[in-house]
Amino acid sequence: MQKNNLISTQGFPIVFDGHNDVLSRHAGNGACSEADKFLTGCDGAIDVVRARAGGFGGGFFAIYIRSPRESDTHYEAMNQSAYDLTVPVPVSFDEATPVAQLQVSFLNRLEEVNALQICTSTNELRACMASGKLAAIMHMEGAEAIDKDLYALDLYYRAGLRSLGPVWSRSTLFGHGVPFRFPSDGNIGEGLTEHGLRLIKRCNELNILIDLSHINEAGFWDVANHSDAPLVATHSNAYELCKSSRNLTDNQLAAVAESDGIVGVNFSVSFLRDDGRRDQNVELEVIIRHFDYLIEKLGEDRVGFGSDYDGALVPAKITSVSDLPLLLEAMRNHGFDNELLAKLCHGNWMRVLNKTWEE
Repeated sequence: MQKNNLISTQGFPIVFDGHNDVLSRHAGNGACSEADKFLTGCDGAIDVVRARAGGFGGGFFAIYIRSPRESDTHYEAMNQSAYDLTVPVPVSFDEATPVAQLQVSFLNRLEEVNALQICTSTNELRACMASGKLAAIMHMEGAEAIDKDLYALDLYYRAGLRSLGPVWSRSTLFGHGVPFRFPSDGNIGEGLTEHGLRLIKRCNELNILIDLSHINEAGFWDVANHSDAPLVATHSNAYELCKSSRNLTDNQLAAVAESDGIVGVNFSVSFLRDDGRRDQNVELEVIIRHFDYLIEKLGEDRVGFGSDYDGALVPAKITSVSDLPLLLEAMRNHGFDNELLAKLCHGNWMRVLNKTWEE
């Protein structure tokens, strides 16, 4: 209902976002000193100052393990008309665990300095955003830090984990992701392993959201066939508009709709542009085109934001959350009324999270 909508000081609905990489960006040096800078302004797309300027209320804060030798030069090939990047080698549990623990510690440090609140219910999310504090869901992008017996999953759940993607682009014990490939759909390789099926079952038992944004198509259908929760892709776009292996086909979108799930629109230029290039020269209308298409296929209650801020190259006009009002104004001018904007900005995420977490 409209009276439950959260409105920013800019006059737009507060944006709750499906994915960011703040933790891997700022906790990578092995210290938590960046947490204090997060309050006053730091190098990146998201901090407290930028959030207040842009009406950004929070979102999914991802625990992400970078691949060995991963660098920005790895993505230079994505400026070509077609590309197929080598899939990074798997990361072992022993390698991933200290990095994941560091990022959890950093997230806790952000809470200690009052920059945000780690939330595990939609009531907490709404109350937090209404108070003006950033609301954070602890999310894991790629389950390298989870062991085959799932003991670590229970530990991370106790620490606040409420969302998990079984894979990033590289393979894990649990399944296989999609490489950065264009043009290509996600029908690449095998799906979930036996360990992956057990992971899905345990996530259902704990009401942990299962994120499908990086999993290949076979894995997507394995989750669809074995999970009893809404299907969620926290940061993905429409394959029909951008033929990237990371985007969702119409058949996948139909399954998301049938499950009453959600897709968060990703701002990464390579998943927005019809040529798949890693080029920031992207007009806001291109993002709106993905919103339009996803609304057409999913309905207006099953689409949200999934920016991938601090983890992707985004359009030049919206390089940080402080620029979100520019996009929201363009969406309003496009014809999205206040009720629809409120759903897209945060209402749809609250609905799906409430259903997934069985509150």
